[in-house]
Amino acid sequence: GKHRTVIPCLGHFKEEYEKVSKLYMNNRIRTTKYTVLNFIPRNLFEQFHRVANLYFLFLVVLNWVPMVEAFQKEITMLPLIVVLTIIAVKDGLEDYSKYKMDKQINNLLTKVYSR
Repeated sequence: GKHRTVIPCLGHFKEEYEKVSKLYMNNRIRTTKYTVLNFIPRNLFEQFHRVANLYFLFLVVLNWVPMVEAFQKEITMLPLIVVLTIIAVKDGLEDYSKYKMDKQINNLLTKVYSR
């Protein structure tokens, strides 16, 4: 198996420490679901796993067919857009509060046992 090298006192071993430490995972806490880049696609993916959102999407798509069109296209899209926007804002705010809490926890001072 692999052996882990622990260098407690950096001093002149700093270069070796940086080289060895890249091989191991960090111990930061991350409870957030989203990043800035994946928020919109991942949130939409999760929201369309709900049956109600799929139903409204089906109505929107069906209303774009000229023979079936019952309402104006924009009116049919309105409930879906409102629901998706409200849920996305709620999820974004929750994830941001998780991010702030993670940042606070990760920046706490810790005690390291040393003989």
